[in-house]
Amino acid sequence: MARPVWTGVLSFGLVSVPIGIYTATDSHTIHFHQLQRGTSDRIRNRRVNERTGEEVDLDDIVKGYDTGEEYVLVEPAELDDIAPGRSKTLEISGFVDLAEIDPIFFDRTYYVGPKGKEYTKVYALLEKALAKAERAGVATFVMRGREYLVALKAEDGILTLHTLHWADEIRDPREEVPDLPAASGRGTGSSREMKMAEQLITALGMRWDPEEFRDTYQDKVSALIKAKGAGETVEKAEAAAEATNVVDLTETLRASLERARGGGRRARGGGRRKAAASGKPLDSLTKAELYERATAAGIPGRSTMTRAELAEALTSSDSEAA
Repeated sequence: MARPVWTGVLSFGLVSVPIGIYTATDSHTIHFHQLQRGTSDRIRNRRVNERTGEEVDLDDIVKGYDTGEEYVLVEPAELDDIAPGRSKTLEISGFVDLAEIDPIFFDRTYYVGPKGKEYTKVYALLEKALAKAERAGVATFVMRGREYLVALKAEDGILTLHTLHWADEIRDPREEVPDLPAASGRGTGSSREMKMAEQLITALGMRWDPEEFRDTYQDKVSALIKAKGAGETVEKAEAAAEATNVVDLTETLRASLERARGGGRRARGGGRRKAAASGKPLDSLTKAELYERATAAGIPGRSTMTRAELAEALTSSDSEAA
């Protein structure tokens, strides 16, 4: 059973319920230690006084703000004394349509649960009311020495808390990203190219199913570690696709559209037999050719597969079709 990362009181109007906030996601990133090349010696990060070179104990460290002329020193306890919401309250300021919150504002997600069975009625009431209204509660609260702006929403019978970026943390893309097209839309291509691009998007439409996707890079890192430990080598990834030449844009769009439409038709009927009957053995095909066959066969999850996984999936698909 997970431990809450924050406990306190959730209030809306004059109604309040003790809650716990729990981490909703987990990272499967493979972590490495740092070693000195040619040895098995660990590299450690230490807190060192840059003047004396001596290591400093954590209890002897204070925060310092550089004014340009000197440091203003601040003790951790002083930060706690001025923190808003020290009463451990998450008070909802109001309710908004979730669609009004731009996705760029969302940061992390947490689960919210009642702190005790005697509070489940109030908890369930708020969850069901939010679900029916299709709205999210907006609030601020303090966790681990930091104030957060959050959105509270109902999802499949549970309340979830989504931390949001503050408005002044969102950078203006026009100031940050060079070479963006004009906001007026000029220079985005001919009307024919635009129509073909829209048709391509429609042809490549799919139902969102997160289970079809997986972190293949971490799989490859695991395979690399296993192979190196056994003194073996692994297949290198293919080079990235070359940028589309603007001169060939129309022809590239047409070819993409034909492939997408053809793959869709074949996937709905008889495509597996066509894919299997093209002559070449699977082990002689490039990853791009295998992917094209997988598209024709309607194989799910193909966009995240390695070359070997595509070949294996096609072999299974051909066997089922036979």
